[in-house]
Amino acid sequence: MVIPYLGFLVLLGAERLVELALSRRNAARALARGGVERGRTHFRWMALLHAAFLPACALEALVLGRPFIPSIAAPMLVLALAAQALRYWAVTTLGPSWNVRVIVVPGDPSVRHGPYRYLRHPNYLAVILEGIAVPMLHTAWITAAAFSALNAVLLVIRIRCEEKALAEHCDYTRRLGDRPLLLPRRGHGPRRALETVPHAHPPIGDEGT
Repeated sequence: MVIPYLGFLVLLGAERLVELALSRRNAARALARGGVERGRTHFRWMALLHAAFLPACALEALVLGRPFIPSIAAPMLVLALAAQALRYWAVTTLGPSWNVRVIVVPGDPSVRHGPYRYLRHPNYLAVILEGIAVPMLHTAWITAAAFSALNAVLLVIRIRCEEKALAEHCDYTRRLGDRPLLLPRRGHGPRRALETVPHAHPPIGDEGT
């Protein structure tokens, strides 16, 4: 089953290239509107880690001969697809404000609809889930463990940087401070969340892939 797995990785890679093109366009628009960029140093490391992720999955499956185990692959495929759905829910909610860098436009309100009704960083949750599910589709456990550990370190830095920038320029704390960080909590469901949103607001966001 390694050939279908490699095909799956190629599709993900193509999807990432589309994302990067969209991100570059949105970032240029944000900067043209007076956007402020933060976190360039850690972004370079994040970009390197994510660029290595899919090749590492492929190399581990091929070079180390990882087995395909259907009882593991089936739930991992569901998890990977769920992560993609969550990712694109966040991307479409943020619309033209989404990009993979930390760029905020002063005065734009922080979005609090879509998945942001439940979480402050749904896209990062998608990345965490994907970092486990995609390599484990073919039991590439070293890649899953290494990526997850390195990604966790970078996410701590990224989230602090991003939330500081949004708090300074986009009234982030007041609008999203009651949302949990990465995992939904009981009692913060659609009804309660919708009650806090009197009308739709133009989104602002900068979450990475």
